Amino acid sequence: MATKIYIVYYSMYGHVEKLAEEIKKGASSVEGVDVKLWQVPEILPEEVLGKMGAPPKSDVPIITPNELADADGILFGFPTRFGMMAAQFKSFLDATGGLWKTQQLAGKPAGIFYSTGSQGGGQETTPLTSITQLVHHGMIFVPIGYTFGAGMFEMEKVKGGSPYGAGTFAGDGSRFPSNLELEQAFHQGKYFAGIAKRLKSSA
Repeated sequence: MATKIYIVYYSMYGHVEKLAEEIKKGASSVEGVDVKLWQVPEILPEEVLGKMGAPPKSDVPIITPNELADADGILFGFPTRFGMMAAQFKSFLDATGGLWKTQQLAGKPAGIFYSTGSQGGGQETTPLTSITQLVHHGMIFVPIGYTFGAGMFEMEKVKGGSPYGAGTFAGDGSRFPSNLELEQAFHQGKYFAGIAKRLKSSA
C-alpha cells in the first residue's frame, strides 16, 4: 500500500505554492509514494485580499482538519508574518483540537517550508516557532539538515531555506523562488518521502 504524503500550505501571492509544487515533484519521485497538494482555508474577506493585491487562489482543493489524519506524513508550508507563520495557517491548526484530543497525528512525520520577505525576515524563526504545533500533536519533525549538500553553503546568490526546511525570499512580492531554491524544495520532498516510507514500512 502506497505511503500517503500530504503537502498542506497557505499561499497569498504564490511563492509558497511554487515551493509546494516542487516539493510534490520531489516526493512523487520516490516509488510507492502517493502525494497530494492541499490548501488551507482563507480567512480574509475578498475585499481585503483585493486591496492587498492578492491574486485569485488556484484550484488546489481546500483541506479540512480531520483529513490530516488520512496522511502517513505531512509537509506544512506558509509565508511569514513578523517572524512567525501567517494567521491563516495558525487558524487552521487551531481547528485541529479534535485531532489533538485523540492524538490521531501522533507518530506521523512532519516537515516545514516557508517564504519570507527579507533575509532577516524569519527564515529560521518561522519554522522554529512552528515546531510547537507539531510537538503538541506528537508528530515527528523531519528537518532536511544539511542533506542538500553544497547548496546549503551558497554565498554568491540569494537563497532561502535552512536546515529546518526549504524556503524562499519574496522581497516586495516580485521575486519568486530561484532555481536553487526550487532544487532545495525538490530535495526536501524526496528526502521527506523516503523517510515517511521507511517509517510506514517499519510500523
